Amino acid sequence: MQTFEKTIIVSKDDLDQLNHVNNVRYVQWVQDIAEAHWLKNAPKTILENYFWVMLSHNIQYKGEALLGDKLTVKTYVSKSEGLTSIRHVEITNKTNDKIIVTSETKWCFMNMATKKPARIPAEVAKLFD
Repeated sequence: MQTFEKTIIVSKDDLDQLNHVNNVRYVQWVQDIAEAHWLKNAPKTILENYFWVMLSHNIQYKGEALLGDKLTVKTYVSKSEGLTSIRHVEITNKTNDKIIVTSETKWCFMNMATKKPARIPAEVAKLFD
């Protein structure tokens, strides 16, 4: 299982009226890292012919992040089978290693031309092993 991660420094634009990171921002970061991992690993021919859509999303908020906090956003795919894959994301505070958010998202693999679900080819599943 291959992991992919990036670091985010919380900015003022990430905050809500309570001066901690807005819950919607975490959802955006979950989607952003999934896309970045896909774009990094998938060859051009796959990118031109397929895309993913979110089927279900479960997110758990375990703590808060504040202005200036350094966060690690880490993702991996635990399962790719048939038409769908399961992707996990964990957001931690880099200073104290405290988990702030965990998520599990079910994605459906789609054919670009038909806009219909497609079976995940072995070559695509292997991109995230």
